[in-house]
Amino acid sequence: MSKIQTEIGTVYSVNGNSVSVSLSDSVKSNSPIIDGIVYRIGQIGSFLKIPLGYTSLYGIVTQIGADAIPDKICNAINGNFNLLGNQQWLSMTLVGEQIGQRFERGIWQSPTTGDPVHIVTMQDLEIVYGGYDEHSSISIGHISVSESLNAYLNLDKLISRHFAILGSTGSGKSNAVGIILKSIIQKKFGRTRILLLDPHGEYNSVFGEDSEVFRVNNNKSGNRLYIPYWALSFQELIKLFDGNINEQNKEYLRTKVLEAKQEGAVANNINIDPTMISADSPIPFSLKKLWFDLDDFERQTYKVKDDSTQLALKKEGNAETLVSNQYTPAGNGSSPPFLNKGAKYILPFLDSIRTKLQDRRFDFLFQPGDYAPDLSGKVKKDLSQLLLSWIGGEKPITILDISDVPSDIMMSIAGTLLNIIYEALFWGQELKVGGREQPLLIVLEEAHNYLRYGENSIASRNVQRIAKEGRKYGVGLMLVTQRPSELDETVLSQCGTIIALRMNNSKDRGYVSAAIQDELHSIVDSLPSLRTGEAIISGEGVSIPSRIQFNKLANAPRSADPKASEQWNQPHSHSEDDYKKLVDLWRNKKFEMEEIPDE
Repeated sequence: MSKIQTEIGTVYSVNGNSVSVSLSDSVKSNSPIIDGIVYRIGQIGSFLKIPLGYTSLYGIVTQIGADAIPDKICNAINGNFNLLGNQQWLSMTLVGEQIGQRFERGIWQSPTTGDPVHIVTMQDLEIVYGGYDEHSSISIGHISVSESLNAYLNLDKLISRHFAILGSTGSGKSNAVGIILKSIIQKKFGRTRILLLDPHGEYNSVFGEDSEVFRVNNNKSGNRLYIPYWALSFQELIKLFDGNINEQNKEYLRTKVLEAKQEGAVANNINIDPTMISADSPIPFSLKKLWFDLDDFERQTYKVKDDSTQLALKKEGNAETLVSNQYTPAGNGSSPPFLNKGAKYILPFLDSIRTKLQDRRFDFLFQPGDYAPDLSGKVKKDLSQLLLSWIGGEKPITILDISDVPSDIMMSIAGTLLNIIYEALFWGQELKVGGREQPLLIVLEEAHNYLRYGENSIASRNVQRIAKEGRKYGVGLMLVTQRPSELDETVLSQCGTIIALRMNNSKDRGYVSAAIQDELHSIVDSLPSLRTGEAIISGEGVSIPSRIQFNKLANAPRSADPKASEQWNQPHSHSEDDYKKLVDLWRNKKFEMEEIPDE
């Protein structure tokens, strides 16, 4: 291919990796045909190259037209563009170089004024996009300019450096998540370990037999998702309850929880130094027993003044069934029985604990199956079995469906899940099940729901910790959100790769712009015009910033929009029984009711 066919201009000035290009008058068309292929000169986001001997520098077009005219020329003509005649300009940002048949990101030399600038042909693009290692790369679609060029991501850099998928509703985020995870599964590594937190229950059937699904309300298939309350930190445990409590009584409760956990360590033969136990330690204890003891102390009256051994007990309660002890009411003045002067007056708070313990919606937390302690604090299963089921199974993907978790505790639960997993991998980093030996990818769908900017929640703290430290311990993050402006900036800035789909909100685009290479900010302006499933990818997961079209997932997530024209065309077959079932589900806060067996 001759230089005459592809040369379009010359370098006018160079500023760092930004290059101003003066287009040649000899270019007869902005859409030349080369070897039967139509190329668009100067299209924003397209590539150009500058040959330098055996090396070719590659750049991305960021501006064209009047905005691309160098400042010195603009000042010289003082706004009279007629003085330029038909002269055209464009700006490009250098991103990589080709040496022989190998393309590498970054440049080690710069062009000089007068160097020729050429169109990047399909043969050039095949070198740029064809240099991926087959073992460590995944194919997710094709380059937008050509369906024949596959789009690849570097799996190692994608996971170890974290990445984010950003896009407005309907832009194709769920499909992109599914395609990336499916592509990883298809590599059949054997020890793939992916954990997906799904707040809407979208992915339960997407990956078929390759995934293990845990659901809070499990009626038909999959496993029951249990999150033992005793694995929460003291602060998050207290937040679960609605009653108000002052700081002095909170410390009183902290002491009682500590004592209960010390007893639980003994009951379960846990190998731990007692001095290392705190109220935050993930050690089983009976919350029912703790409630009963605290509640009993508040209600006690004495037959003899200040003598706690002479209780005026009227009727015994039951810790297991959450029934309080009943005492003879205190007399007037100096008449027995006498009040307990040591009471903390926290009965309203204790009542809120009992209310939550009796609420069926919280059974996954307070009645966690074999992880539920008996009144002595002993459990049938410990955290080791829980972690084995979540991240130690044979299937490559584990989905934790938290769609049925009450919205008022969603942040605490999501944060607790992350805390359990990361703490375990952090302290077990040198073991064969640690993150160094078997890396873990954590996928956070709808991350903005529990990772809001400025909030000091357990979810935010743990995600920030993983974002900052996780790469050292083999824990990678995949953030998925439609509102990047609501995410904590610290977390987004730690993502080495940004996958941006169509985005209409200017505030959200501003956050994307801040997260990518400074000179490529103008490409962000094209986000509103992307097609569904099309994305701009920038960062360490790709050899060069790319505009790609994702493949279409065959088994789409449930987030796919219903098609009214098809659904409305179905025969009308609804009855009152259908709406009775609907109301039953609504009242019971379930998507499907448990079937009652025939007697």
